[in-house]
Amino acid sequence: KLKPWLVAVDRKKVLQNAKYDQHVFANHGVALAGIAHDTMLQSYVIESDKGHDLGQLCSRHLGLATIAYEDLCGKGAKQIGFDQVDIERAATYAAEDADVTLRVHNVLHPQFADEPGLSRIYHDIEMPARQVIWQIERNGILIDATVLSRQSHEMGQKIMALEAQAYELAGQPFNLASPKQLAEILFEKQGLPIKKKTPSGGPSTDEEVLSELALDYPLPKLLLEHRSLSKLKGTYTDKLPRMVNPQTGRVHTHFSQAAVVTGRLASSDPNLQNIPVRSEEGRKIRTAFIAPPGSSIVSADYSQIELRIMAHLSGDEGLLHAFSHGEDVHRATAGEIFGVTPLEVGPDQRRVAKSINFGLIYGMSAFGLARQLGLERSAAQTYIDRYFARYPGVARYMEEARESARQHGYVETAFGRRLWFPEIRSSNGNRRQGAERAAINAPMQGTAADLIKLAMIAVQSWLENSALKSRLVLQVHDELVLEVPDDELMEIRTHLPRLMGHVARLKVPLVVEVGVGPNWEAAH
Repeated sequence: KLKPWLVAVDRKKVLQNAKYDQHVFANHGVALAGIAHDTMLQSYVIESDKGHDLGQLCSRHLGLATIAYEDLCGKGAKQIGFDQVDIERAATYAAEDADVTLRVHNVLHPQFADEPGLSRIYHDIEMPARQVIWQIERNGILIDATVLSRQSHEMGQKIMALEAQAYELAGQPFNLASPKQLAEILFEKQGLPIKKKTPSGGPSTDEEVLSELALDYPLPKLLLEHRSLSKLKGTYTDKLPRMVNPQTGRVHTHFSQAAVVTGRLASSDPNLQNIPVRSEEGRKIRTAFIAPPGSSIVSADYSQIELRIMAHLSGDEGLLHAFSHGEDVHRATAGEIFGVTPLEVGPDQRRVAKSINFGLIYGMSAFGLARQLGLERSAAQTYIDRYFARYPGVARYMEEARESARQHGYVETAFGRRLWFPEIRSSNGNRRQGAERAAINAPMQGTAADLIKLAMIAVQSWLENSALKSRLVLQVHDELVLEVPDDELMEIRTHLPRLMGHVARLKVPLVVEVGVGPNWEAAH
């Protein structure tokens, strides 16, 4: 009975988390249209650091306590399906949901009227991106279960071999997954230095501690490798084949659009953004993401996007010159720091410059840089001082970002997205410093997130308007992944870099690198 209204473009709807409802309707052959507003996204744009579920929005903006889903269905093992709820209670819950969604919209939407930056983020980025994200989730991606099964077996063999080596180094068998047994072996039996303690006062064996110890001792290094392989096996090679949708034969990840303060998407069930690209095993997993026969996987990603955004936001003449003239920015930086011409820069000098370029984006200290490069702290500090002397615009930008965060409680992306940092005024020094470091990086990450969303919108619009069969199947940080029929490959390869490179005008060119292959790894 409702279908004609649901599919009518001119009958405007306001929803909370519209993407979810859109999937449910699509599963029943109803193409929900006329989605005008999404209260979850309104809240996300206005107050990115807070929770955005309907109960929280009602409490915060309407002063209302609403009926919770758990009140009707229970939770845990005893939870019942919604179809088993008494019809009167179900009707009250559903009617309240619809009523309060409109009431929340009536409170939130007028707030955009006096905020052109926020209005642009909501109307021109988040709402159109919502539809594209829904389409990507719907498309899914093909995986080769046989490849993953073989990798799982190989990893299992490696994990067993690492366990045997660990027993040998420890002089006894022990449970590698037990922090208690690990602490006994490392700190009591082997007498390794304790780097930090757990809240209960015992020595910590977390990743940070093991990474530091691994620089000097073989067992912690081996334990890190064991942890990494076990995680990859459990999270991906064992699990992915079980997550293939029987109807589509594909894996369909879920993208949370309102989960990350900076505007980035978060992938879950399965998380396809966390497959490591730096490890051989991680790269192997990507070979299992394949194109169907007669098609290829195309990967398009923004080159050095956060450094380019740093150049744009800081307006530093040295960085702007390097990017505008197509120079190798790490080589140019090394030349500045070491006082040589770019042609005279050696591989080690470039490596130092690259660590500084990327490290400073994430608020790395001289101590962090020294540890990463194996230098004395004083030498690392000298490099950073020289960097700021040669790139004064960067130093100025960093101080302005910190000051803006302290003054307003937020910083902004190049497009006007507000990134909130409540901890910036914390009385706890560590938390305050952490918020200051994040405030430097957030405008770069946030601007990159805005750019990739604009790229998704532009690419999807072009694919539809050109009636192409190619489709977006993944978005991972600064990269779009497409499944492209062979007869459209040339057109996609030619048009994609141009399209993505012109979604916004920055002070430096946006460079897009495109790769093609039978699988995701080969295309990357």
